[in-house]
Amino acid sequence: MKKTNLILAVAMALGMGLSASARAASLNGAGATFPYPIYSKWFYEYNKSAGVKINYQSIGSGGGIRQITEGTVDFGASDGPMTADQISKVSGGIYHLPTVMGAVVLVYNLPGVSAGLKLTGETLTAIYMGEVTKWNDATIKATNPSVELPDTNITVVHRSDGSGTSNIFTDYLSKVSTSWASQVGRGTAVKWPAGVGGKGNEGVAGLVKQIPGAIGYVELAYAHQNKMSFALIKNKAGNYPEPSVETVTAAASGALKNMPSDFRVMITNEPGANAYPISGFTWLLVHPKYGHDAGKALVGFLNWAYDQGQGMASSLDYAPLPSSLVEKVKAKVATIQF
Repeated sequence: MKKTNLILAVAMALGMGLSASARAASLNGAGATFPYPIYSKWFYEYNKSAGVKINYQSIGSGGGIRQITEGTVDFGASDGPMTADQISKVSGGIYHLPTVMGAVVLVYNLPGVSAGLKLTGETLTAIYMGEVTKWNDATIKATNPSVELPDTNITVVHRSDGSGTSNIFTDYLSKVSTSWASQVGRGTAVKWPAGVGGKGNEGVAGLVKQIPGAIGYVELAYAHQNKMSFALIKNKAGNYPEPSVETVTAAASGALKNMPSDFRVMITNEPGANAYPISGFTWLLVHPKYGHDAGKALVGFLNWAYDQGQGMASSLDYAPLPSSLVEKVKAKVATIQF
């Protein structure tokens, strides 16, 4: 009997050890769809190298903010920084850790016009205000004199969920249009004047592909993955730069010189001849303090993401963080307690 009890005790101890190990080797996160292609790659590669499984729900930045606030995930993700009021509702506070930078592009479905369409911020605002409703409108023809534009209705597509991509896009529109700033404003969720809503970058891309005459905004990776046409947007310098790793990095140059200590900064409509105007950072939202297992797993992943993961960004159309910013972010990661 004693021998049997001893065996049972050892088995229970081993079981408890395995259970603790399993808990230590998994993390749960939720939020932004904007960085989902690169995050999926990171989580897969990190699991292969470190054995840590990271479960991530791509539900939009609003959902990520809500879940990290409610404490139902180990980390959130957002392309729109939390407000001071939102942060105040999280016990212990929140760190905003920038991971990569990316471009929000205007994809469109216009048979016969597969590339080269140019739009100004003013025209884009008028389209999303519901004021420009035809593709052959004079304001669109003015910047596309050599393009045969059809007499086709414009269907505006926007996000239906709380979205950091929307935050980047509406931040841009608010900077180029006083009427947009006063009537609609910026945020992860706004009252859209016109159009139909799609859930996630995936949903917007899907609707635009389905509807002839549609236009919508998605992260560059989704446009490339879905082989979709996208417009060139006039920047503050009067140029129409192609969205790319280089032009997003150019947009961030000013912010990088004056980066706030909490890393909450927007980089839309930035000066610079080569700056892509609808660019943005994306952040992981993490607590300053964790239990030992979760904290060790999370800090391990974060250090890997900044040391190894950055090199994977460009192949998926994201701009990696400059080394000077990486060092600052890693110094913040080092303060996470567990």
